[in-house]
Amino acid sequence: MATIRILLGFICIAFAGSSWGFDRNRVTDGGARIIIETAKKEIGVREDQENAGARVDQYNTYVGLKKVPWCASFVSWCFGQAGYSQPRTAWSPSLFPPDRIAKDPVAGMVLGIYFEHLKRIGHCGIVTEVRNDWVLSVEGNTNLNGSREGDGVYRRTRHVRSIYRFADWTKKGGRI
Repeated sequence: MATIRILLGFICIAFAGSSWGFDRNRVTDGGARIIIETAKKEIGVREDQENAGARVDQYNTYVGLKKVPWCASFVSWCFGQAGYSQPRTAWSPSLFPPDRIAKDPVAGMVLGIYFEHLKRIGHCGIVTEVRNDWVLSVEGNTNLNGSREGDGVYRRTRHVRSIYRFADWTKKGGRI
């Protein structure tokens, strides 16, 4: 009986140590790792006034604009800090072209939230981790309630069903 318990223990350890069930969090791409680390370092940045502030202005300046809703600017800036030339936009729907759409979320991807009243994706963020049906992210221009008209950079947890699209900008080149 003890031998069976030991054998079962080894099997459990082997599964826990393998990639079974955990692939979506394994960041093998160095660029994706930098994107995630960069985004996490920005948690706590706040606007000084609506869509403006020292750091917020840097995100928007990166995409060539000023005082605009900045969730996509934040995403673009994080990718730029990791050496990617794209994406570079303040318009969240443009982060989801057909050739970048991914079915299953993986750390380092971009997530898009659809707003029925807008009839389009109206908010985006960076996936930092996936836990079963939950997606952890870092998002700019949001708040503790998850608004798309927020006041800062926050860590968010969203159910996968609440996310409309995922886009993978780490593949197919793009890195400088």
